[in-house]
Amino acid sequence: MATKNGGFVALLLLLSFLLSSPLPARCDAPLPVNVWPKPTSMSWAEPHMAVRVSSSFHVVAPSGNAHLLSAARRYAALLLAERYRPLVTPAVNVTAGGAGAGAGAAGRGAELGYLTLAVSDLHAPLQHGVDESYALEILPAGAAATVTAATAWGAMRGLETFSQLAWWCGRERAVLVAAGVRIEDRPLYPHRGLMLDTGRTYFPVADILRTIDAMAANKMNVFHWHITDSQSFPLELPSEPALAEKGSYGDGMRYTVDDLVSCAGEFWLPDASDWPSRLAAEPGAGQLNPLEPKTYQVMSNVINDVTSLFPDGFYHAGADEVTPGCWNADPSIQRYLARGGTLSRLLEKFVGAAHPLIVSRNRTAVYWEDVLLDQAVNVTASAIPPETTILQTWNNGGNNTRLIVRAGYRAIVSSASFYYLDCGHGDFAGNDSAYDDPRSDYGTSGGSWCGPYKTWQRVYDYDVAGGLTAEEARLVVGGEVAMWTEQVDAAVLDGRVWPRASAMAEALWSGNRDATGRKRYAEATDRLTDWRHRMVGRGVRAEPIQPLWCRNRPGMCNLVR
Repeated sequence: MATKNGGFVALLLLLSFLLSSPLPARCDAPLPVNVWPKPTSMSWAEPHMAVRVSSSFHVVAPSGNAHLLSAARRYAALLLAERYRPLVTPAVNVTAGGAGAGAGAAGRGAELGYLTLAVSDLHAPLQHGVDESYALEILPAGAAATVTAATAWGAMRGLETFSQLAWWCGRERAVLVAAGVRIEDRPLYPHRGLMLDTGRTYFPVADILRTIDAMAANKMNVFHWHITDSQSFPLELPSEPALAEKGSYGDGMRYTVDDLVSCAGEFWLPDASDWPSRLAAEPGAGQLNPLEPKTYQVMSNVINDVTSLFPDGFYHAGADEVTPGCWNADPSIQRYLARGGTLSRLLEKFVGAAHPLIVSRNRTAVYWEDVLLDQAVNVTASAIPPETTILQTWNNGGNNTRLIVRAGYRAIVSSASFYYLDCGHGDFAGNDSAYDDPRSDYGTSGGSWCGPYKTWQRVYDYDVAGGLTAEEARLVVGGEVAMWTEQVDAAVLDGRVWPRASAMAEALWSGNRDATGRKRYAEATDRLTDWRHRMVGRGVRAEPIQPLWCRNRPGMCNLVR
């Protein structure tokens, strides 16, 4: 009898404890919600708590920066409309109340009514190297939430993080946000970009804007718009309207400015048995002729117009894959070579004229690595001084990065072996007899020059400063994943880019290693699955990385238990 009474008393004590504790969420699961990219430092007090978000939730932002005020309204609306349901529901207790938390509806407990932004410098311009750091604190009982940042741009990073700490709990019929959270965060690299090629494929503005929105959500900060290439010139420029009129895609519109361009419109591979004689790196021949005086008039107009249209501090001047065969086939250049000229001096003539113009517009010139490292056609360092030049590397992995920084240049890393998102989908050249052999793409190349396909794990694991000394590594400003579009259009854009670009975003924001120095791709798998799920809910058609069965059974899809 005493045993029974003791058990009854213990049961009453247990019930009393449960009733006096924060109300347990009726939506529960073993893991809390995560943020992508993973913050530099994040703590979530245990037991994990969450607070309901008020239906009148708003962001209190300082006046004086229109972009920040717009972001505050945008993120408040995003939170109020949030219907993201985690694949594994966070195991949290929903706070029952707290001083200053705000009264909820009858019986619903505390609600978070607002988030406060505190910014030191509202006028810092959005340029390379701007301070993106922030701190986010949501008090344990949901009494207050604050983002503190040096600049408006850091505050926006904090807003994004805050939005990822929220989710919809159907059983509660409410948006919940984590409480008892403290985050301090800043990026490892100041340049975290995506290059999108619209020269080969036209993308509607809506698709470009959706891509930029997804970049912001991933805390990426550079949209490298490869607007033009030899295939098309879709950008309308006030001083050179003929470029877009004749060069953009559309009925009766082709890039045929014959008084300006060498080998324009000619077949790119006149002799398939003589690869060095090709007129272009791929179909779509045409290179500017540096001996033609009008080239420099047009070049000057383009530089002036583009720097007026875009306020960014970088101007990408290209200069990659100069094809000797094209220039060698031009009669005026043949005469120049016969008089003792060289193709390298020809390129330097052009670069030597363009570079000062770019710098005079208060821009840093960015070139592909070829301008310095190409074995056949290159320029001397005097034409591209390191103080006003950044080189973007894409060949030979870390080896070319090392060559660039040892020459004193800052480097943007876009290694084709790790960051080219178009690789591994075969080739687009027609009537390729290689496919007569059924074993033609049995190897790892996937039928493309830069194969195999770059998995998110390969992207995530790449160290852009790997193998460099500390001094050399300081010259690496960051990296860009590249989406070349010979076989990409708006129908497949999202899935080709996301979530693989997300993998680079985290590696360049907070690194790809844990506190012990070990690569953390295994730990990142579940988090990236969750983030991909949230991106899809935001309208980004990101491709999956695992079956949902794996996420619902943590560890069961691993190679090693």
